Amino acid sequence: MLSAVIPVFNEVDSLTALHGELSQVAAAEKIDLEIIFVDDGSCDGSWEVINRLAQEDSRVHGIRFRRNFGKAAALSAGFRAARGERIVTLDADLQDDPREIPRFLAHMDVGFDVVSGWKQVRHDPWHKVLPSRVFNWMVGVVTGVRLHDHNCGMKSYKREIFEEVRLYGELHRFVPVLAHARGFKVSEVVVNHRPRKFGHSKYGVRRIVKGFLDLLTVKFLTGFGQRPQHLLGTLGLCCFMLGGLGLSYLAIYWLAARVFPEWGLLPLHQRPATLYSVGALLLGGQLMSIGFLAELITAYHGRDADTYSVAEETPAREHAAGKSLHERSA
Repeated sequence: MLSAVIPVFNEVDSLTALHGELSQVAAAEKIDLEIIFVDDGSCDGSWEVINRLAQEDSRVHGIRFRRNFGKAAALSAGFRAARGERIVTLDADLQDDPREIPRFLAHMDVGFDVVSGWKQVRHDPWHKVLPSRVFNWMVGVVTGVRLHDHNCGMKSYKREIFEEVRLYGELHRFVPVLAHARGFKVSEVVVNHRPRKFGHSKYGVRRIVKGFLDLLTVKFLTGFGQRPQHLLGTLGLCCFMLGGLGLSYLAIYWLAARVFPEWGLLPLHQRPATLYSVGALLLGGQLMSIGFLAELITAYHGRDADTYSVAEETPAREHAAGKSLHERSA
């Protein structure tokens, strides 16, 4: 079974058409399909349309939030409700073309766990395209996962990914990065991006700021999630050493001022280096202290969180004579 998870926020005009296109693709490709619409606090009648579609088509399942919780929350709820071994996500505004689904599945058939769409030709205004390209380049440099379009809403996943990757905040666009960090294979496919017919974009300038902050979070989680002291402690040691060197220099400077008053050296409290050195020393101590606290939290509260990802196992081995080593010794 293939599960199509579709977040919905004020898309009343496009839902019926999207359902029709998905049904056509499923019939043509003989796909066992379920469609999960997650209404993320719409106020335009979208839920009524979803309810009608669910009554008319048993493959449709609707989830309605009490208010708008964001796309990551909508996707998480859809993934939790999905029954298929493979999951495809689409935006509900008809800009994602359901006829691309077979190409996503073909990529997964050759061994990829995540397939991300690439809107090579975008029908969006320049002030959305340019920041998106800069953001995609930056994500590739920081994380090493070089996709052309991390923001594309059309992606496909193996279900097992979401047993290991947890979504919160606005990390939905970084699922390929989080999956790659767990050892899953990631690919991308060029998709047909259609012009918007209904509604308007739900994202503005704030998305750029949030995306950058989320990128820093993802980098920390994937690089130092199980060893926070390696980052915080390194920064702390660097600051501590700079502060120590500065204070050592100032100690020699103070002795020179006392021994050779004719040199006219300034008092230490008039030297900016004094303030910088003390500040660096204190900052270094604070960073290392925070690192130790983070290590304690990771050690005690992260004990049940696996630091590895198992792809498969061989069948259970038969012990000699059906007994354990302890039993044979006895």
